[in-house]
Order: sequence, then structure tokens, then C-alpha cells
Amino acid sequence: MRVIRYSHARKRAAVGLTVAALAAGATTGAGPAVAQPRTAAAAAADCSAAYRIEQKLSTGTTWRMCWRYDSKAGLVLENISYQPKGESAPIKVLNSGRLAQIDVPYDDGSVEYDDLTGFGFAQGLVNLDPGECPGGTIKTVKVPDAWDSEHPNVNGLCTTTRSRGHAYRMQGDTANKVFQTQGKDLLVYTVNKVGWYEYMTEWRFQDDGTVNMNVGATGSLSYGDYDAGDGRGWPIGKGAKAFATSHSHNVFWRLDFGLDGSSKTKVEQYDSKVTAPARGQAAPTNKTTRTKITKELSGDYQTYRWWRMVSEKGKNKDGHARSYEVVPGPTTRYPGRSFTKHDVYFTEYNKCEQFASNNPGNCGARAGKSVDTWVNGQTLTHPVVWVNVGFHHIARDEDQQPMPVHWQGFSIAPRDVTAMNPLTPDPLAAQNGHWQPTS
Repeated sequence: MRVIRYSHARKRAAVGLTVAALAAGATTGAGPAVAQPRTAAAAAADCSAAYRIEQKLSTGTTWRMCWRYDSKAGLVLENISYQPKGESAPIKVLNSGRLAQIDVPYDDGSVEYDDLTGFGFAQGLVNLDPGECPGGTIKTVKVPDAWDSEHPNVNGLCTTTRSRGHAYRMQGDTANKVFQTQGKDLLVYTVNKVGWYEYMTEWRFQDDGTVNMNVGATGSLSYGDYDAGDGRGWPIGKGAKAFATSHSHNVFWRLDFGLDGSSKTKVEQYDSKVTAPARGQAAPTNKTTRTKITKELSGDYQTYRWWRMVSEKGKNKDGHARSYEVVPGPTTRYPGRSFTKHDVYFTEYNKCEQFASNNPGNCGARAGKSVDTWVNGQTLTHPVVWVNVGFHHIARDEDQQPMPVHWQGFSIAPRDVTAMNPLTPDPLAAQNGHWQPTS
């Protein structure tokens, strides 16, 4: 076995020593530093070939980015750009994107794990079998500060493409004319083992400009935790025995937007509400209000609420400001910790603020702090987005053995990045802002 892992079990030898050693260690990455683009138009990935990912999908869209591997965060993607057909240059989307914590508190109060900064998430990168990356490439990753110093290289990064089904379908003006296309994605993923769990970290870059970020937990339930009482777990096995302890997975992502090559992204919040009830045959009326978020914010999803990150300098061909909308996935917000009480945080960039909880490093007062403590009213000029997606895992018989993948994540979707659907077929290209019949 390449590295001895700690399990998600209560009885751990030398845990205190391991955590202390991790906290003292610097967070370094495999791969060269990524230079910022010289201009907004030069948003193509700027790194050596070994650390460059560039994929033109069959529908005409090209995604470009650099990757590196961090000793705590694992896979980090940087300098991410999107170029659909019809755009003469790449459009910069993100300076960087990565995981920022996986917090795992157990319902019986016995233990809580900070898997990224305290329990070796990045060190648990596993080798992928060729069959796990069909049609793609498995890249070799050198794990920084590897616990297993004799075997620091892991064939652990898959880049491939996937079909996702219909990107759109539209009946034409005649019964025998249908406009439809099958969407394509660039998939980038790793698998990291922490104790009994294996975390699949997926980034899906769609040909329509959407980016999906998901973590899937699989592997095994911890047999060391088959000791919960009723109300704290679920019986596994024959009869009301071997209660697997319930627990939460609070996964955080950290996104640093660089739309059109500028980090001076604006944050906007939109809230809609019913302003007048239905009257007879008339439908209710709604109104949507925009709020410009100029100060750091802890935000929560509500019905009819969403946020977007707006480019300070870039506009599409219609003259509309480019932006990306934060699209939440299903989540169970965990109320037990201050840093998990909110769904999203917008903070001003600080190089020391890297992890949503138990933030390590030589950062003075910020070391060991959590993202909620960084929201203190500072003006946003270079906002960083932290997204928290929770899952309360109450085990079931079907979770053994092995445990099916349970996914949690969210998306960012382009809003006015292009003037029309980037996959618009040629016969419909003139229908921008108006309808006209098609032959």
C-alpha cells in the first residue's frame, strides 16, 4: 500500500502529532506558477505543456486552463478560459478554482474531521486505472511534501470528454424540421482517499460555458463507527444492530474570478417577490430587484434569490456586461458550526485566506481561522467566492459494500457571456432579440 491512511474512526494513534505537522507545513503545489495574462484577449492557459489542459469539444467550444497539485487542497485549476465558436479569442473566466475544505462532524458529537487541512486529503491521491478514464488521458501528479516520499508520483488526474445528452431541442417552423444537438463536456477529475472514504472531485466544463463542480463520496462506511444509538445513526446488518453513525459532509469550494482578465469583478444579488396576488383571470405579478454587493457578505439561498459575478471590463457583442451566475445544487446546511451556517461567502482577496476552516500557514492571526470570521465589512475590489454545499449522511443498507457515490456540488452558468446561445445553429443565427421564420 502506497500510504497508510487514517480512518474515520474515533480511536486514532498519533493524530495530534499528524495534525500539528500538517499545520506547520507550507502548502506547496506541483507545477509552475501561472503567469497572469498580458491582456484580456490573451486568456489562453499560460503554463508549460505538462500542466496545460486544452480541449476543443466536437461542438466547437474550446476550454483552456492550467493545473497544479497542492499539498492540502489537492487539484487546483488556474487561468481558466472559455472560447465558443464565433469568438475570436478566449474569454477568461476564473483565476483559480479548487476545494477549500471538507468538514465532517459526526452526529454523536464524538469527532469532527477537517479532511483537507487535518487528515491528508491531498496525500491520499490514488492511482487511476485506465478504464476509469475512458477515451481520455491520465496525467502523472507529483504530490508535494508526500508522506510516502519514496512514491510521490501518482497517475491520478483524468482529463476526458463526456456526452451529456441534449444541449437543446427545438421544433422548427415545419413539422419535419428539428433543431437539436447533443452536448459535450470536458471532464477533469481526481480521486482522494481519506480513511474509509474516497472522494471523487469532478470539474465538468460544458460546451455552453457552464462549469459544474461536484464531489462524490464513495468507498466504505467506517466499521469502527457501527456503535451509534437510535437517533444518532441507522442500523446496518441483520436486526437493529450495528448502527452506523450519521454524519455530515460540508464541502467548500473557493473561486477566484478573473472575467475578461480582470480580478475587479462586481457582485450582484437578485431577489424576486410576488407584488400582487392573482385577480380573477389575471396572474400574480412579480418584481425582481438588483442589489449591488460592495462589502463582504455571508449569504443564504432563499426562494427567488441568486447572485452573479459581473465583469468590470468585458461585454458581449450586444454590449451587455459579461457575468457568471452562481447556481446552487441541493444542500443541507449544517447549523452546528459558525462557518457552515451560510451557503455562500464573498470576501476580499487575501493570499492567507485559503481554507474555509482550520486555515493553516504562516498568516498570523488568520491561521486557524474560518471563512465566517473574514466577513467584516471590507470593501470588495477583488472578491473571492466561497460556496458551501452540505450533505447529511444517514446511512442505509444499500451503502454497503462498496458505498454508492453520493454527489454534492453546484454550478456557475454564463449570463450574457455571448450574445446568443454559443451552440446556436447557423439557420437561427439571425434571431437575436427577435423571431423570424426559418425555412
